[in-house]
Amino acid sequence: MSHIVILTTGGTIASSRDAQGISRPGSGPMPLEFASDVEVREVMSKDSSTFDFADMDRIVDSVSNALADPACSGVVVLHGTDTMEESALLVDLFHDDPRPVVFTGAQRTSDHPEPDGPANVGAAVEAVRDGGNRGRGVLVAFGGRILQARGLGKAHTSNLDAFVSAAEPRRVVPRVRIAGVRVDIVALYPGADSVAIDACVAAGAQGIVLEATGSGNTNAEVVAAVRECSVPVVVTTRVPMGPIAPTYGGGGGGADLVQAGAVFSPLLRAGQARIALAVQIAGGV
Repeated sequence: MSHIVILTTGGTIASSRDAQGISRPGSGPMPLEFASDVEVREVMSKDSSTFDFADMDRIVDSVSNALADPACSGVVVLHGTDTMEESALLVDLFHDDPRPVVFTGAQRTSDHPEPDGPANVGAAVEAVRDGGNRGRGVLVAFGGRILQARGLGKAHTSNLDAFVSAAEPRRVVPRVRIAGVRVDIVALYPGADSVAIDACVAAGAQGIVLEATGSGNTNAEVVAAVRECSVPVVVTTRVPMGPIAPTYGGGGGGADLVQAGAVFSPLLRAGQARIALAVQIAGGV
């Protein structure tokens, strides 16, 4: 008999609040009821803000193991919202199976008077059942919407409809493990210098993502640091939405960064660009 596998990893959806109002991961049962064709498997019980690359590799493995069963019609991953965009992208980069994988979670704890988790999980299960979602890659069901994992970003800290997606085109790559790869993110700002970039390289970074201003711009000192940098550098932006391109010069513009050796990420923001770069480094690309 075909069945759906739900993988739990912790997060707000599986948390409750203590006497001081502090949410504790894994401290509360999820108020959920499932049909007989749904199998629940616990992968871990952690706040997603504490995840490292090894944890994300583990989620990829768990999805693959579930889909190794031909009777599995799809997978739902329950995940904290803080880093859902990273884990969802990592799974999607390797997901060459037409069966849907749908991430979801919650903004409210399980003991909230009006929890949003049950509705999100129900929507995720229905998204797996929907034959129209076959071949679409990894999806996110959240706040009444179904979004693509590529280009996903958390856009609000508390709204129940918390995510946006730029719907980056999909390309699947061979499976690699990113545990042990170090990619750092450097936030740029007016007056930024080379200190953070130099420190990341000295600490052993194998790649750097620059969270630049505007459409991917900075200043001449940062451009010089990129030119002298010994590791791959990817440029994103601190602006939440919209594509970016290296269209500015003047010594510190995006065009200057490209001339210095950096590569632009037109749609993926820093969190997902870091995952994509780590996968490329792990794969020797």
